Amino acid sequence: MLYIIYSTDAEGSLQQRLATRPAHLARLQELKQQQRLFAAGPLPAIDSEEPGEAGFSGSLVIAEFANLEEAKQWASEDPYIDAGVYTSSVVKPYKRVLP
Repeated sequence: MLYIIYSTDAEGSLQQRLATRPAHLARLQELKQQQRLFAAGPLPAIDSEEPGEAGFSGSLVIAEFANLEEAKQWASEDPYIDAGVYTSSVVKPYKRVLP
């Protein structure tokens, strides 16, 4: 089943985000290689694809997991948590309807 992982960034965490990004992306690449990643990306803090110093307000991941507990466990191990980038993450089941 698909699950969304909606994570919120701490204020002023852009530098930690940039420094930790390679480790964060490596985990997403694993999901992609396993054909379990539907979508993933950051949420710009302003209305721009390149927010610059404004940074990001969080991230969204939509991926396949065996169950909700597995999705929560995966989310809890994100390098952005240890780096102080994420203040919280919400994990919920997702049902794809369109497209």
